[in-house]
Amino acid sequence: MKLPDFEAWAIFASVVEHRSFSGAADALAVSKATVSKAITRLEARLGTSLFHRTSRRLTLTDSGRALADHAQRILSEGQTAEEAAFESASAPVGLVRLAAPLTFGIRHLAPALAEFMALHPGIKIDLRLSDAFVDIVGEGIDIAIRIAELPDSSLRARRLGPVNGHIVASPAYFDRVGRPRHPADLAHHACFVYTNTATPDVWRFRRAGGEEAAVRIDGPIRTDNGDAMLPALRAGLGVARLPDFLVSEELAAGRLESVLDDWAIGAAGLHLLTPPGTLRPARVEALIEFLSDRLKRMCGEVHL
Repeated sequence: MKLPDFEAWAIFASVVEHRSFSGAADALAVSKATVSKAITRLEARLGTSLFHRTSRRLTLTDSGRALADHAQRILSEGQTAEEAAFESASAPVGLVRLAAPLTFGIRHLAPALAEFMALHPGIKIDLRLSDAFVDIVGEGIDIAIRIAELPDSSLRARRLGPVNGHIVASPAYFDRVGRPRHPADLAHHACFVYTNTATPDVWRFRRAGGEEAAVRIDGPIRTDNGDAMLPALRAGLGVARLPDFLVSEELAAGRLESVLDDWAIGAAGLHLLTPPGTLRPARVEALIEFLSDRLKRMCGEVHL
């Protein structure tokens, strides 16, 4: 049995990440011809095309998409094995790619990273903040922070703590429209829709004793960022379901009011995710342990 063409697999992974032969060549410090030959060699061995090539665009074929994650793991684990050998005799160094939700990243993660980087001056952070779903493996992310109910997947997940949610609106809105006494009442309210969930138009509730409720909601705003709802909430235009870290100051100041507090909202948690596999560079392990400690404590102190 012939050994796999590990070089070609690694080059394929780099082409997928950089979306071009030239980008992969620059990243790997090889010629574009070397990249092209490696892809041709791999396609011939597999008996299938990995890319659709035109003069303007390079896109993955169905076969290419199916194999991209495998290629990324081959490249990642090879790099990790080499880096582990080098790093065992020195302090962690190098780049860590980190993804997190936008508002949480700005309010809580960025201050923690400043502390981490002061402790580890040899580590660089590529921080990507977005509420959109991030393909951790496909985009080469080392660590992702997610606030969600996680589906089963091949990713490694560490739950750091619960994230408490609130049903909120301005006191003026509730004075005008009325305060809901049961989740079902929300069907008659102007509810803002946060779109980065599996079922954005349905809010689910559970109360001590086991009673459950699900209500289909609708309203004047649909957005993929909770911060964007706050001005309209303050203006009395509707109701939103938002996490504590977004609304705690608003509630304390009396600008917003929380209702239905005897109901639990969903089962979201704060999670730290990493790609499949057990080998990780020392710099990634260092950041994982630091963030796990800081964010676990934050969950207990701030009641996320």
